[in-house]
Amino acid sequence: MRYLVWAVLALLAYSLVPPLSKLASEEMPIMVVALVGNTLITVVNLAVVLYLDDGAMAALSSSHAVYAVGAGLALTVGVLSYFYALSIGEVSVVTPVFGLFIVGSAAVGMTALGEPVTGRKLAGLAFAVLAVYLTSTS
Repeated sequence: MRYLVWAVLALLAYSLVPPLSKLASEEMPIMVVALVGNTLITVVNLAVVLYLDDGAMAALSSSHAVYAVGAGLALTVGVLSYFYALSIGEVSVVTPVFGLFIVGSAAVGMTALGEPVTGRKLAGLAFAVLAVYLTSTS
């Protein structure tokens, strides 16, 4: 259950990204805001990988590295689109719509990765969609 502590930390930290990005975009081009954030995460991530020095860099030669590249490309499109949406839309609408990635990711996990499908999971995903609809519409 230790992963829940990390998930909550991620939730708390990521909750600050949209409002801080929106505030920054009032005087900076949004793509510069995205560049600053992504540069920071890249530098810190590299420092963590080098600090841990567990041979992880050798994994780049794995046949599964193509999935890492695919994830990176998807992340790039997703993050840049999200930042642009924040620059022209309301945080209270853009963020919940963006948050529907949890529904998409769960659906891919269940259909493509063979993860268990339960009525409870399906109900949760339906409620997530409903919550976003209620949050992002007037």
